[in-house]
Amino acid sequence: MRLANMLKEQFIIEDLKASTKEEAIAELLELLKADNPHIDIGGIKDLIIEREEIENTSYGRGFAFPHARTDKVDDMHILLGISKKGLKERTPDNIPLSVVVLLLTPSNISRLYLQTLSAFASFARMEGSLEKLIDARSKSDIIDFIWQTGVKAEKELTVKDIMRRDVATVTPDDSLKTVANLMFKNRLSALAVVDKEGNLLGQITDKDLIQAALPDYKTLISNLNYSMDVEPFEELLKQEDKIKVLQLYKTDHETASMETRLVEVAALMIFKDLRRVFVVKDKKLAGILLRKDIVNMIIRG
Repeated sequence: MRLANMLKEQFIIEDLKASTKEEAIAELLELLKADNPHIDIGGIKDLIIEREEIENTSYGRGFAFPHARTDKVDDMHILLGISKKGLKERTPDNIPLSVVVLLLTPSNISRLYLQTLSAFASFARMEGSLEKLIDARSKSDIIDFIWQTGVKAEKELTVKDIMRRDVATVTPDDSLKTVANLMFKNRLSALAVVDKEGNLLGQITDKDLIQAALPDYKTLISNLNYSMDVEPFEELLKQEDKIKVLQLYKTDHETASMETRLVEVAALMIFKDLRRVFVVKDKKLAGILLRKDIVNMIIRG
């Protein structure tokens, strides 16, 4: 289904009065109240704000997608608001937040809800989408522009709907210090290893770093009284600029394409006890699918 077909003019505000995202959410909910006088917008707003406190839904590129699954509504509702001047809100890329898409759905239609979120994210990534929406003069202009992009909410969830596109990477020539710094900075347990052309070579994990410090770990496990002449982690730190990724990374990793069905990758993760699957296109790294993201986006919503 085309994304534009899912929009209704009565649920669009082409020039928000709000100055913050929370105010924009409240302003959009008033549209829902006008169309459904008996709906509990106070309770719905509490759920949305609770979701925002768990994780900020500002997507970047000037867009935010606050959402909630709640049985306070009996059908899916999409409410769209545009701020011509931008909202006072922290964003991941420091581009002012200008478009707020509020998505509400009952819990029994979670698949369409996720596909719709994915479709809006695809729309947000299109060059010029933000500017065209800000410049739109009417609600019908907004819907017409979204129609012209041809963006659809697909029937089946695929890897591209959930995957992360910004992946922290290192090359075989990078040092152990670079790896440790990137892992710490981004709170990651693994990094993709790529060549200069962006082709995926393998991965380096926190386990690989620890194992570099404890090459005789099997001996240590079998004999807890085993005495070491030097402190292994201290020795590793002394060599952190000299030890290269090439010496540590592993090539045993799993990949998928962006069009692979999500259920297939989820099953593979369970079967092989995987935390991550790398997404490739023509052998080049295109993204990463994390097990925790399946939990966060599908199960938690």
